[in-house]
Amino acid sequence: MAAPRFVERLNDQIAYEFAAQQQYIANAVYYDAQTLPRLAAFFYAQAVEERNHAMMMVRYLLDADARVSIPGVAAPETEFADIVAPVALALEQERRVSDQIAALVGVARDESDYLSEQFVQWFLKEQVEEVSTMSSLLAVVERSEDAPMFVEDFLAREHGQTGQTDPTAPAAAGGVV
Repeated sequence: MAAPRFVERLNDQIAYEFAAQQQYIANAVYYDAQTLPRLAAFFYAQAVEERNHAMMMVRYLLDADARVSIPGVAAPETEFADIVAPVALALEQERRVSDQIAALVGVARDESDYLSEQFVQWFLKEQVEEVSTMSSLLAVVERSEDAPMFVEDFLAREHGQTGQTDPTAPAAAGGVV
């Protein structure tokens, strides 16, 4: 059984993951409206990934016979000053999530909840990748703000063949990943 304090914090994290999903959809819609299809596709895919993270957490709580709370989330930011702003926001969000996941590890460790700590380890690794990806994308977008097709080319070259699943990823509720 997961420690009650960990369950509470993981339910909070589920809300953060769903909020991230909504923000990434808003980012994607912004880029779609700007006729930047690769940036849009990148953020639509990120939204699915965030949703899957939330569902992995739901699955863990269900498997641990713990209470699951599916929260409402605040509306995402939808107005952006330029093509840099959504990526900058995404990097800020990924850094915040990294801190939240690290705090979850701390709670599990403080509660001697080793099973929950083991579960959260995968998310730590994932956050290193997410922050790195967003940092790189932000650097490219900042350099190419006046020539957004360079960003589109970068994404085609560097992120064109995604869809690989991580065999070490936790199972998601509903079996969808």
